[in-house]
Amino acid sequence: MKTLERLVSLSLLLIAVTGTTTAKETPTSAVDGRWDAALVNNGPDIPFRLDIAGAGPTLKGTFYDGFKPYDGTTSASFKGGQLTLKAEHYLTTIKATLKDGVLTGTTVLEGPSYVARFDFHAVRHRDEPATTESVPQIAGAWEVPLDTPSKKGEKAYRLIVEQHGADAAASILRVDGDTGAYSGTYKNGQWVLSHFDGSRPGVIIVKAKEDGTLEVVAHNEAILRALEGNDSKKANAGNYNYSDKPSDDAPTYLAYRSEVARAKGLPEPANYTTHTTVRDANEKFTFKFRDVDGHWVSNDDARFKGKVVLAIVTGTWCPNCHDEAQYLVQLDRKYRDQGLAIVALDFEEPEQQGSLNRERAFVKQYGVKYTYLIAGAPSEMWEKIPQAVNLNTWPATVFVGRDGLVKSIHAGFASPASGEFNRQLKEEFTSTIEHLLADKAAVTTAQNFLGDFNRDFVATAALTSD
Repeated sequence: MKTLERLVSLSLLLIAVTGTTTAKETPTSAVDGRWDAALVNNGPDIPFRLDIAGAGPTLKGTFYDGFKPYDGTTSASFKGGQLTLKAEHYLTTIKATLKDGVLTGTTVLEGPSYVARFDFHAVRHRDEPATTESVPQIAGAWEVPLDTPSKKGEKAYRLIVEQHGADAAASILRVDGDTGAYSGTYKNGQWVLSHFDGSRPGVIIVKAKEDGTLEVVAHNEAILRALEGNDSKKANAGNYNYSDKPSDDAPTYLAYRSEVARAKGLPEPANYTTHTTVRDANEKFTFKFRDVDGHWVSNDDARFKGKVVLAIVTGTWCPNCHDEAQYLVQLDRKYRDQGLAIVALDFEEPEQQGSLNRERAFVKQYGVKYTYLIAGAPSEMWEKIPQAVNLNTWPATVFVGRDGLVKSIHAGFASPASGEFNRQLKEEFTSTIEHLLADKAAVTTAQNFLGDFNRDFVATAALTSD
């Protein structure tokens, strides 16, 4: 009897302990949903939308590009009130603790030549009441003339704006690609537009002026300079005054409607198809680099012989290269069986070339099936790709015909955040690829002609010798 009582007592104790342990566990549903997040304490606050969904192995964080979900985490966990989100294809990690319905912690970003640490803060999203202010209409394409040419020789940028009432998303498009879509709501006579998709954090302020121009304060440029120089100035968390120009001298630009810029004779943005050229149009495009397994791969390999080749000068540290990879996967799937071969010539920072962790995560995240080669460090690009002239954008897409000659080079990549310019880019890419693929008939005819000529020559030589 006493033994039975002991067993019952022990069972009750185990139930009590188990129940207590379970009660202390915070369910994943506690973080499920939409959050208004921000990177703080490393320059101006950078608000962004973060969606969290799933549980256990399916838990995932989703980042937005303007109004659209665009990229997500490679792994995520929530245990004991601790949230960890990793975007390993960017080498970005968010760690936060949930307390009283608020997530607080840190975000670490590893970019080219820098490691940046931000404080992280997120609260549940709440729709704000509609503004009673009269909202200017600023949607469409704008041009931003520069006082002095950029490092890449540009005399103007583009600004592309999408607008839904008081909400706007804007992207600055340069010759090497865009900033991603900065988004926000009109308030106090201006838009404070921000962006973070796991990489390229930034903020711009846009004001509509009475003369029809837009004033654009580019905090994003000041933030990038600070990160790369590791000398970013601190701002009080959640208390940054966007009404004033910051002391870190973020540049202020004026943006003009494209037709107005032309009428005023203002300089045009760079041409993406003529910015980079080749030193000799009759010189075959050659490459020879190792893949991630250490095997040598060259343009002479069977996988490229007689194919139309897209050679992509790229790097996984480059956000616009992430944008392009997602489109290249689509092109590879569509045209591979028709004779298209895509090869990435990947230039990684020296500290990444040992493990290639970011490169491996990049390939996995986007489902890359085309050839990926490790070409060297970014500083070696000009030495390793000597045939290109004025090669200074990441990415750059080299279109190579079946004859091995370069037919064109497209500088940079305009992502979906660039709206109409992304559509134009896709039209250009598909048109060029299909035109080059159609050259198969001409190549076959030439080969048949040479074959017939050789046979006739041999036969004639035989008769002559007789």
